[in-house]
Amino acid sequence: MLSKSSKYAIKAAIYLALNTDKDKKVLVRDMHQKVNVSESYLAKLLQELSRHGIISSTKGRGGGFYTTDSNRQRTLMDIVKVIDGPDNVNACVLGIAHCDMSNPCALHHLVGPGKSAFNSVLENTTLQKLAEDYRGEAPYFPL
Repeated sequence: MLSKSSKYAIKAAIYLALNTDKDKKVLVRDMHQKVNVSESYLAKLLQELSRHGIISSTKGRGGGFYTTDSNRQRTLMDIVKVIDGPDNVNACVLGIAHCDMSNPCALHHLVGPGKSAFNSVLENTTLQKLAEDYRGEAPYFPL
C-alpha cells in the first residue's frame, strides 16, 4: 500500500527523529547505509521532505539534515503525500481511475475498510510518537 519511495522516506524520517536535532545534523553519506537506501536516492528523498517542511536541513559547513520539534509533529501521512502525491493515497489498489463507492472495483469492498484503517494510522502517527516509542531502544534498521 506504500510505494518503495514512501517506505524509504519514512525510514529516513524515523532515523532523523531518533538521532538528530538543531545541534546534531546528519549527512546523507553517514546515514544511507543505516536505513538501507542508496546515497543518491536518499539524498533526493530528503531534499523533497526538506522542501516541504517535513524535516529540516542546513547547507554548508556543519550542515546536514535534522528534525526540530515542529518537524516531529508531522505525520507519516504527511510524508506519504509529499513522496507519492495526495491523489495516490486514496488510489484504487487495482489502478482503476474512477474507482469509488458508487463505482467500485472488484476488490473495493474487500480492501476498502483495511485501507481506510491503514490511512488512519498514517494520519495519526507522528514522528514524535515513533521516536518516543523507540527511546532507549535501538530500532532495527533497515526497518
